[in-house]
Amino acid sequence: MTRQTRRGYKDSDEKEFGAEAFNKLASAGKDICYLMNQGYPVSGASVFVGNHYMLSERQRMALLRWAAAEDAVNSRKSREITDLRDRILHIDGFNILITLEVILSGSPVFRCLDGTIRDLAGLRGTYHPIDKTITALRLLGEFFEGEGVKEVIFYLDAPVSNSGRLKVLIQEELEKFSFGTQVFVINEVDKILKTKECVATSDSIILDYTTNWVNLNSLVLSGISDLWLVNFLDGDPGEMKQKDITSG
Repeated sequence: MTRQTRRGYKDSDEKEFGAEAFNKLASAGKDICYLMNQGYPVSGASVFVGNHYMLSERQRMALLRWAAAEDAVNSRKSREITDLRDRILHIDGFNILITLEVILSGSPVFRCLDGTIRDLAGLRGTYHPIDKTITALRLLGEFFEGEGVKEVIFYLDAPVSNSGRLKVLIQEELEKFSFGTQVFVINEVDKILKTKECVATSDSIILDYTTNWVNLNSLVLSGISDLWLVNFLDGDPGEMKQKDITSG
């Protein structure tokens, strides 16, 4: 039985990513981007700016995932594709699915400078399906069907616990649709995806190498009515949290 979990959430998120924190985080984000565009590595820039603004570790992590140099953003966006009809999608399985689980949990996700949606859940060698996993897979299946995708190929990291169990869940749920589905549990997923076309991921390490890519979670968001979406540069404090969602 899957567990009831609010993936990617901590009690401190209400304060650290709420309206009161908006101005500080927006200013810190602009400063990090300025330093990166001057050639500073993102890790060093985030430490320097984080110390200056006295940010928490979780706030620093969010900005670290959100930020990117202007050249990297332009390069990624130039290779982004949106027409998926009759295409074969190569999917960074844990990367895509965990973010959807975070969204469905009502936990904060971040619209990053390159347009991707990232979260703070992390994956440290252990994964357990939760009560949102099947819903996330159904959302993906309905999206692929609606876009006329020919086939989806999921790649799951073999060293991560329960990757085999997730493979079975993906196959069982997506076989209900008309598109083809394959799931591979392998080592070095990042290395493999760097060589593919039409890759669905938000992992910057892959995005900077792949020929073209699909901003999958951003596209799937249109089918989710309630979410906690944070953008450090666009919007205002009232828009940071679109709707208060409590764990059910």
